[in-house]
Amino acid sequence: MKRRDFLHAGGSAALVGLALAMSACGKEPSQPNVVFILADDLGWKDLGCMGSSYYETPHIDSLAAEGMMFTNAYANAPNCAPTRACLMSGQYMPRHGIYTVGSSARGKSRDRKLIPVENTTVLDSGIVTLAESLHQAGYVTALMGKWHLGDEPDHSPLDQGFDINIGGDHNGHPKTYFSPYENPYLNDGPEGEYLTDRLTDEAVRFIESKRDAPFFLYLPHFAVHTPIQAKEALIAKYREKSGNSGQDNPVYAAMIESLDEGVGRILACLDRNGLTENTIVVFYSDNGGHGVMTSMQPLRGSKGMLYEGGIRVPLIVRWPGRIEASAVTDTPVISIDFYPTLLDLCGVSPPVGQTLDGVSLAPILTEGGTIEREALYWHFPAYLEAYKKGEGPWRTTPAGAVRKGNWKLIEFFEDNRVELYNLDNDIGEQNDLSKQRLDTCMELLNDLVNWRQETNAPVPFEMNPEYDPSGN
Repeated sequence: MKRRDFLHAGGSAALVGLALAMSACGKEPSQPNVVFILADDLGWKDLGCMGSSYYETPHIDSLAAEGMMFTNAYANAPNCAPTRACLMSGQYMPRHGIYTVGSSARGKSRDRKLIPVENTTVLDSGIVTLAESLHQAGYVTALMGKWHLGDEPDHSPLDQGFDINIGGDHNGHPKTYFSPYENPYLNDGPEGEYLTDRLTDEAVRFIESKRDAPFFLYLPHFAVHTPIQAKEALIAKYREKSGNSGQDNPVYAAMIESLDEGVGRILACLDRNGLTENTIVVFYSDNGGHGVMTSMQPLRGSKGMLYEGGIRVPLIVRWPGRIEASAVTDTPVISIDFYPTLLDLCGVSPPVGQTLDGVSLAPILTEGGTIEREALYWHFPAYLEAYKKGEGPWRTTPAGAVRKGNWKLIEFFEDNRVELYNLDNDIGEQNDLSKQRLDTCMELLNDLVNWRQETNAPVPFEMNPEYDPSGN
């Protein structure tokens, strides 16, 4: 088991003492609470506040109206596990080695031109997680939902800084959304109980029991990941409602509404317990939406791709009195930014000797300022199968990407092909400018290569002897 007595630079001990002393007197803790709600596979356009007319999300829309909405928020990866590892470590994927879900050699070997980089499926126990940093600073920490970064021994949430774990193991999705859940870290509820509701129940109980001390509640919902299952009454409601192209699945819509109801209940709990003003609430998604279930239009692509539809996600942050209400920013931000941001906002020093690749967003959130960063990077040296037959073998082949200003370059490792897009006037990535803008293309490619060298990012190069270019 990892030691929890790692040292932090600075005076976090004084902050902890002050927080505990004030809690003992029954006063509001000096450090803010954090509620981090992470949806699974929720697409960029899957909220009312992001433009959906079919899905109903009044509580999340209200959260946006009371806080700041990010229109250029990104996940570090186009699928689940690597983004979660980046959130917990504050590091780009080459530093922790979790690039994809399960094996990087997905699909049929004969379709893989390259031998992909070997993938890691557990978060190294030597990494000081965000939860550990907050725990060391006096926070009570709880995970309720999807962990997907390992299991016992040594890699469970309880080994990675969480005091409480409800439902978190190595699995990437539930066997069912209805009790009995067959989850070793979640006791079954009454038969037919809905998983999203249950996790919300647990979150509310936790908040009410820990309201007198600073807490970090990490609520990574399984919703809206497959299996696509929802409560029948909500499904019936959406069957009677007209959808539009790509956003018309009544079961998926019902799952989103249950997620939204859960957010509303948590916000009401904070209100009821007088915690709203002293609680940072984050609502975020781990990657783009499932391409069969929803549409990210006008974005191109979906979960599993480095096009915008696979990595651009909804993000809302609320802290009444500190973050201006109804604020909107188009500053590009990414998963690794949350670690330094939350430490900054909570007055906690970063761990000694651990690289944090993200940038604190505190100047944007609380000061109306800006951040300095040259570019954002992605590294996905793995294969992912297509959703359906007839779409070719792959959603993506091994690739990397960089966004610098409004320019975005994607490099595909099988043939060293690159694509270049100006997201300012081509958010749908329809007009490849790699041939017309050679200077910009070479600048971004050079940045990407230099970043890979800096982070020791492995690039697949070995040819697969079983590869059959004929596709037979």
